[in-house]
Amino acid sequence: PFLTLPILPRIVLLTTVLFLLPSILLGMVTPVVIKLNLRDLTNTGKVVGKIYAVSTAGSILGTFLTGFVLVQTLGTRTVILVVSVVLVVMAIAFGNLWKARWPGIAIGAVFIGVMIFAVLSGSLETVCVRESNYFCIKVRARDVDGREVRVLYLDALLHSYVDVDDPLYLRYSYEKVFADLATHIGHTDPEMDVLFIGGGGYTMPRYLEVTYPRSYLEVVEIDPAVTEIATDYLGLSKQTRIVTYNEDARTKLQQLEKGKYEMVMGDAFNDVSVPYHLTTLEFNEHVRDLLSDDGIYAVNIVDKMYGGRFLRSFVHTMQQTFDYVSVLRDDDRWTSDDRYTFVVTGSDQPILRTQMKITNFLEGRPSIVTEFMSDTDFEAWQGSQKNVVLTDNFVPVDGMLAPLYLDARVSPR
Repeated sequence: PFLTLPILPRIVLLTTVLFLLPSILLGMVTPVVIKLNLRDLTNTGKVVGKIYAVSTAGSILGTFLTGFVLVQTLGTRTVILVVSVVLVVMAIAFGNLWKARWPGIAIGAVFIGVMIFAVLSGSLETVCVRESNYFCIKVRARDVDGREVRVLYLDALLHSYVDVDDPLYLRYSYEKVFADLATHIGHTDPEMDVLFIGGGGYTMPRYLEVTYPRSYLEVVEIDPAVTEIATDYLGLSKQTRIVTYNEDARTKLQQLEKGKYEMVMGDAFNDVSVPYHLTTLEFNEHVRDLLSDDGIYAVNIVDKMYGGRFLRSFVHTMQQTFDYVSVLRDDDRWTSDDRYTFVVTGSDQPILRTQMKITNFLEGRPSIVTEFMSDTDFEAWQGSQKNVVLTDNFVPVDGMLAPLYLDARVSPR
């Protein structure tokens, strides 16, 4: 029955089961402390204000200390363990539990039993190669396509397949579409400026670094730990020409030179977590300002062609900024409604598949995988339902992707 519930009631129920009892117990502390400190009703405001001031200051300190220091230094499991130990010690010391013989013994026994189980079961051991402020980052070795590759996981998402010895290896379909587009641009401008929104495994930046050695490549990756992992485990050279900015893309793009880039590649979206502020009309306008007159903005979107809501709205939003918007994939299965990773392009000049095929051929790539949705199918698809323009004021991305997340079993990338 639980699995048949919609996503929002399911989240509320799980949150209630996990946090209701601890919240009630911790919420009892402040009223008790106020009662113990209140000697005269004329001082009620002073006592209550002082206690709530201390409580608020502690909450602010705890939030910033945990988010910016403790999680990255110790990891979430160790942080939770330390907090648990501190709470038990405080209960014993300040709650006089040591005077309540049998309750104290019972609580102590339960706590010790949980600790022993946690240690023996390995629950305290992290599976992360590194736990950053944003992700549990894991790297695994795997045999794929007859070669050994490194697989990058960001939390539960299988993000990238990387062949350390072969930067030209592309596993995912959307990466091959990106390569077709980049080669199309590189044919006329081998010194192209390319900006990547999201670094991940640095698959495409490494690909272009080798393919177009005179290109200028920049990556905006919010998590410095992801960049470090790419250098330590995924073959990104410490002498790379790739310039990385470990900042949020929304703020960084406002600092970059306008009209500079022949291509902007967006690879910060997946079906589990989408930075909503990178999907809006206002963000697209920032991207457009950075592109040259014939530049291309290409971004990967995971959704269902007909059953999904995010892809349609994202495309509709792109149309408010760019004269030409296309939906691409690596085959012509436009009637399929399976979860898939599409590539959406926006430009002020048309992108023609016939021209792309010729330029790729001239660049030594005899065939391309990219298929364009026809104009007729595109108009029928977009007109089949009312679409939302995503703006900074209204961007319900999580709600749009909730059904897709519930259906997710295997990464489509």
